[in-house]
Amino acid sequence: MTSELDIFVGNTTLIDEDVYRLWLDGYSVGDAVALRVRSGILEQTGATAAVLQSDTMDHYRTFHMLERLLHAPPKLLHQLIYQIPPSRQALLIERYYAFDEAFVREVLGKKLSKGTKKDLDDISTKTGITLKSCRRQFDNFKRVFKVVEEMRGSLVDNVQQHFLLSDRLARDYAAIVFFANNRFETGKKKLQYLSFGDFAFCAELMIQNWTLGAVDSQVDDMDMDLDKEFLQDLKELKVLVADKDLLDLHKSLVCTALRGKLGVFSEMEANFKNLSRGLVNVATKLTHNKDVRDLFVDLVEKFVEPCRSDHWPLSDVRLFLNQYSASVHSLDGFRHQALWDRYMGTLRGCLLRLYHD
Repeated sequence: MTSELDIFVGNTTLIDEDVYRLWLDGYSVGDAVALRVRSGILEQTGATAAVLQSDTMDHYRTFHMLERLLHAPPKLLHQLIYQIPPSRQALLIERYYAFDEAFVREVLGKKLSKGTKKDLDDISTKTGITLKSCRRQFDNFKRVFKVVEEMRGSLVDNVQQHFLLSDRLARDYAAIVFFANNRFETGKKKLQYLSFGDFAFCAELMIQNWTLGAVDSQVDDMDMDLDKEFLQDLKELKVLVADKDLLDLHKSLVCTALRGKLGVFSEMEANFKNLSRGLVNVATKLTHNKDVRDLFVDLVEKFVEPCRSDHWPLSDVRLFLNQYSASVHSLDGFRHQALWDRYMGTLRGCLLRLYHD
């Protein structure tokens, strides 16, 4: 009597998402096994501790072998050694390049160099993120920066094309690269209340409006570098606060439009000239690298903190900034409307994001 036996052989690489997370978080095999035991996996599966140890080691070996491909994600898609479904490939890439908010806040705006890398021990201790995970995240930031820094075209598109990240994660990396390139200060005590998301929002506005790419899509490093000619031209805005007649007229226009609409009208009227000088002076100093780096410090000091001390609600801040920006178009003696709009359009968005009432 003859028996027939069907045999199926597959070579699909198995990816355990939970073990992958433990590996990404920098846990050793022993620590990962202990955490898996604590999760109740032995009871759920009926496996022994020895089998769990072997399974974890096997997954770790696979992840280590895949890591060199994850450094250049298109290689993962085109290789034939590991049979991984497209949805799993996308998951591996997205999670490998994901980062911790606490970590990115510690390095945002710093030079992605060996000097900063030496600080990772301290960052690990401060944030509670393993040193291995800190190194992976830092190396990812540096790798993306190195690949896209000399490219033409949209920064977000370049990140997506070369690292196959989701739109949201690519935008986050574009913000990290932009901040690293321009060295914006984010670590001062008075800026600690701001999240990475706050800075990324502002980075996106600046990339869209203040970079070379905002006016010329064929320029090298178009989304990386601020438009130096634009920054130089901002000195022309000084007349708004240096000319007493213009300053008085600007104040009169804003006060007339907002009377009866602002809960903090009297505070706004009394402090208008100081606020206007602060906002205009920030613009006129952006030709100096140090003042570019201190942009967010200056915005908080010159605008956010004074308004906070007078207890402005966010709704009043929005009304004021909208009217403050628009009223300049009614100043007959002012000849730099387009320049003003390019500056204040971005600054208004940033200030509203920075203002937490």
